[in-house]
Amino acid sequence: MSIRKKLGQNFLNSKSIAKFIVDSAKISKNDIVYEIGIGKGILTPFLCEKSKNVISVEKDHRLYEETITKFSETKNLNIIYGDGFKQNEKFDIFVSNLPYSESKKAIQWMLMNKFTYGIVMVQYDFAKKLLAEKQERKAISVLAQSGFEMKILKKIGKENFTPNPKIDSAIMSFSRKDTFSKQLIQSVNLMFSFRRKKLQNIGKKLGIEIESNQRLEEMENNEIIKFAKKIRKI
Repeated sequence: MSIRKKLGQNFLNSKSIAKFIVDSAKISKNDIVYEIGIGKGILTPFLCEKSKNVISVEKDHRLYEETITKFSETKNLNIIYGDGFKQNEKFDIFVSNLPYSESKKAIQWMLMNKFTYGIVMVQYDFAKKLLAEKQERKAISVLAQSGFEMKILKKIGKENFTPNPKIDSAIMSFSRKDTFSKQLIQSVNLMFSFRRKKLQNIGKKLGIEIESNQRLEEMENNEIIKFAKKIRKI
């Protein structure tokens, strides 16, 4: 099977790492698991073994057809063809090994969806960005830190994928703290488009009167979220 570069597909080839991912997801027999990107299905048997039901969504039609055949006897697995970010499924645990190009989109989607716990494989440098300290934060750092308790559980070398990516990966855990609306996420992104500007000047650009010379990089996450909520009401 050819690898579709446009989808950024790098398939995990280590069953021991797949098992580590699933074991880290804290899945019980009462849980519904949602997986975006079933790929070649390396996580699937472990997910189905531990959960009540698994919903896997795959947008590569060839992979979808292959996994439908491969797992035709698996009773607690529902494989859907389409975009995993556009489905309307209810679930408890989120598990995914997404293409690196979709990492930011995935975090923002996760912030808008109510589930208790997630395990996601991301680019190692992106994982460090999510956990960045105050002066180095981006909009996605503030959002992720405000919505989740996050940890890097394991750094994964590029040799564990086919084809080998150019960078290492990280398995991250996400424990829910809060959920955010699309509008609030957009507001935080808007604020960071004015990076290194004082709140007073950002307010002027947005038509809000703010008497503060504080800069974004000086603010705590909760202060940024509070300010973003004001913007959202415009």
